[in-house]
Amino acid sequence: MRVLGISGSLRRDSHNSALLRAAGELVEEQGSEFEVFDGLKAIPPYDEDDDIGAGPAPAARFRQAIADADALLFATPEYNSSIPGVLKNAVDWASRPPDANPLRNKPVAVIGASTGMFGAVWAQAELRKVLGATGARVTEVELAVGPAHEHLDAAGHPTDPAQEEALRDAVGVLLAELQGAAVAA
Repeated sequence: MRVLGISGSLRRDSHNSALLRAAGELVEEQGSEFEVFDGLKAIPPYDEDDDIGAGPAPAARFRQAIADADALLFATPEYNSSIPGVLKNAVDWASRPPDANPLRNKPVAVIGASTGMFGAVWAQAELRKVLGATGARVTEVELAVGPAHEHLDAAGHPTDPAQEEALRDAVGVLLAELQGAAVAA
């Protein structure tokens, strides 16, 4: 089973990218493959006029990475109380065509971190809403790490035992959803 990790942050030293890598370690401990998608910055703004055939190469690469994965794990920061524009844009590209997009029926989980007090809870809620609208199977997990600069170690692991357990739970719920889908198929 393959899980694709997608960070909504482009920053080199992103707390969310670090948290995503820490989650990836847990995915691999459970015997699944984990890969991080690193091409969000190259995806152009969504324009239906450009969405012909496979679309622009960076968008096609993103769609294919999603299609090749069995499940998705998003880690999002919060910008102005919502999803970063680059992440929303990428999801918009992946959501087309609506009836046959690679997100449809894909198990997904959303976690997040921010330097603010609330750990990107609003962005996580918005991203879950958007992913649900695309037809993805959004798991009911939440991990909000804030202030991330104080509550994540250098490798992205939560330093608070309750948050570390919540990260393990989020990964466990996603993998259980994935295994349930495999059994049903």
